[in-house]
Amino acid sequence: MMMIFADKIFLKSGWQQKQTIEIQEGVITKIIDGYVLGAEKVGIVIPGMINCHSHAFQRAFAGFSEVKHSGDDSFWSWREVMYSFLNTLTISDVGIIARQLYIEMLKAGYTRVAEFHYLHFDKNDNDKTSAIGMAKEIFESANQAGIGLTFLPVLYQYSGFGQHAPTNKQERFIHSVQSFNQLVSQCFEYSQFYKNTNLGIAPHSLRAVDKTSLLSAVEHVRELDKNAPIHIHIAEQQQEVDDCLSFYGKRPVQWLLDNADLDEHWCLIHATHINEDERKGIIESQAVVGICPTTEANLGDGVFPTVEFVSEGGRFAIGSDSHISVNPTEELRWLEYAQRLVKQKRALLASSTEPCVGTFIWQQSLIGGMQATNKDLGELAIGKQADLLVLNQHLLATFASKDEYILDSLIFASQTNMINDVMVNGQWVVRAGAHKQELQSAQEFSALLAKIQQTL
Repeated sequence: MMMIFADKIFLKSGWQQKQTIEIQEGVITKIIDGYVLGAEKVGIVIPGMINCHSHAFQRAFAGFSEVKHSGDDSFWSWREVMYSFLNTLTISDVGIIARQLYIEMLKAGYTRVAEFHYLHFDKNDNDKTSAIGMAKEIFESANQAGIGLTFLPVLYQYSGFGQHAPTNKQERFIHSVQSFNQLVSQCFEYSQFYKNTNLGIAPHSLRAVDKTSLLSAVEHVRELDKNAPIHIHIAEQQQEVDDCLSFYGKRPVQWLLDNADLDEHWCLIHATHINEDERKGIIESQAVVGICPTTEANLGDGVFPTVEFVSEGGRFAIGSDSHISVNPTEELRWLEYAQRLVKQKRALLASSTEPCVGTFIWQQSLIGGMQATNKDLGELAIGKQADLLVLNQHLLATFASKDEYILDSLIFASQTNMINDVMVNGQWVVRAGAHKQELQSAQEFSALLAKIQQTL
């Protein structure tokens, strides 16, 4: 058992003063008024953030694609550069990148990540026998860093609507539904072995899977876990919407609502280009939307109608996706700012019961992230996993620091990292802003980037 004492702590009911938290086997067992002898004094405590969408290997790609090429640049031209980059990576390279990324996430305030994993095979693996080795590398990297992991193997079959054959650059992603289900079963065993992990799946997108395979994959994972998270890229770009209309005669989200049994365990990643009927359909299905503001801005994807969605009862989570930024406060800042730019108004993502934007979006992102990962976390309460952040009181004191403004200042006012300490599943993984593996990890990561740049 361990105990920590917080001068201030953000609970479901809001900010509370001078509380002692008792933690046993990674779970909060008691929250007690006042100081209890023997408790560690830590200051200001908030719940850790959940990252609902990550492609770990893309962390090493950040900065390589900000170059103007001939013609119009878009997601599709960015994807071609990304394909060339990933062709250089081995299994061990992916492990180095993932560990570095997960350490960065922890230091920034993410305590759990949903890894949307589609780089399945090692470089030059013509026999396609390395998928489980690549998956294990992700589990190992998360375990070494100390971050919670929701692992989402990706089913990827085709290069476009109409079951077009994959391109040569996509070969490292491709599974039959049979081999994919076998991989999922093997990864389920890993999720039972590695602490603080669980398993879902991710049919990549409607352009990359067919209906029969999608439903088969969902059926298989739910035989292993009836509440397994199901994530899918959907309606990220207007071209995807146009292609789906051309092939299926329906918009992507509408097709999914009509053909898959969506429920609260589904997470629709991006869902940027939706109409009113699709928006209402998502809400009615109780699915959560995964919004990745910095990646969506970086790729020029568009802006999700967050204000309308939230006002009608929709739930969202946030993700760092391509890791052009690894910072939950920046994701949340741009979640709100994008709406302000579109609507030319301020303070949009709030409510009558919670008028402070920072508090509202931090709390709502946690609710959605908890749903997207199917884990009992996302708030500091008895019976919940002890995933928490300790904020730097001295830095906060230079901004509006009354209780109701703490999360507003964290998200909107500060350009420096306010996080001192990070606890995941009852274990300290960051102390005084430092992770015990960060120096070695950064050195290995830098050496890898130098090697990659010589081949590009």
